[in-house]
Amino acid sequence: MSHQTRSRLAAVLVLTLFLTPVLGACAKKEPMKLTVYSAKEQEELTEYMPVAEETLGFEIEYLRLSTGDLTARLLAEKDNPIADVVFGTAASSMMIFDGEGMLEPYAPEGLEEILPAFRDAADPPTWVGVDAYINAICFNTIMGEELGLPQPTTWEDLLDPVYEGQIVMPDPTSSGTGYMFVSAVVQGMGGWDYLEALDKNMAMYTKSGSKPCKMAAAGEFAIGISFAFVGARLKSEGAPIEFVVPSPTGYQVEANGLLKGCNNPEAAKLFLDWAISDEAMNLYAKYFAVLAKPGFPAPEGLPEDAADRLWPMDFAAMAEDRDSILEEWSEKFTR
Repeated sequence: MSHQTRSRLAAVLVLTLFLTPVLGACAKKEPMKLTVYSAKEQEELTEYMPVAEETLGFEIEYLRLSTGDLTARLLAEKDNPIADVVFGTAASSMMIFDGEGMLEPYAPEGLEEILPAFRDAADPPTWVGVDAYINAICFNTIMGEELGLPQPTTWEDLLDPVYEGQIVMPDPTSSGTGYMFVSAVVQGMGGWDYLEALDKNMAMYTKSGSKPCKMAAAGEFAIGISFAFVGARLKSEGAPIEFVVPSPTGYQVEANGLLKGCNNPEAAKLFLDWAISDEAMNLYAKYFAVLAKPGFPAPEGLPEDAADRLWPMDFAAMAEDRDSILEEWSEKFTR
């Protein structure tokens, strides 16, 4: 080998040794990480997120807020999104985000199996639903017996003066469950006249949608207007309550979406695929009687015909009229 050839090989070797760590650093990919904002109940998220992490193979951080607070936070972060994904948030709020140009259209894997009523009509959709939560009445049977209160079976029953000071419900300005109930009433289940009459029997309005049922279960008040699965769960745990799903009753679709300009779109899309998978649906089916995919049994204690008891909610109107409804609510009922 000539001296010139040896010199060239030495130069190539030196250059290779120099570039290898640089190229290796460039090629090294940071592990995927996801930030999720959700209005689902904490007990749900505690169960769902570890399963999602195990299946997807990356870390998921999440922030849980009530629907009203989550909607306000996301609107405030519109120009500098912190979250990658919105998960399990009211469809009416998702429509608000869509109208503000905050959502990136995405068709998750398995979209063709989702019922049409549970997704944005656009193709690809900006939001896709997973389940529906429904309003219910939680009634403490021990307090009912002690105070001589009959168990209510309809929404109209709650207007009976016998219940004065014994009813709690969520404040619609902070709670999606509360806004769902008020919207259903305004859309045809009695209107503002009903809400004004109900207010005469109201002890307080709570920030959380699950709190009224928990307060009824704890014996703080006899009746809580809440949502069905929390009533079923508390009863199964031994709380002295009966829960009633009147017909008709208000409902809301919980939906997911990809935030435009998010930091981790690849991980976000994988999560949105998982969120409508059969694995995820089996988790939701432990809490919800109405799912975005057919074929899953209703949770124990919830009515099998829950889907037949739903008021025909107009989610577009819920989104469009939200500010005006909450303003009127605040004027009438803020104490």
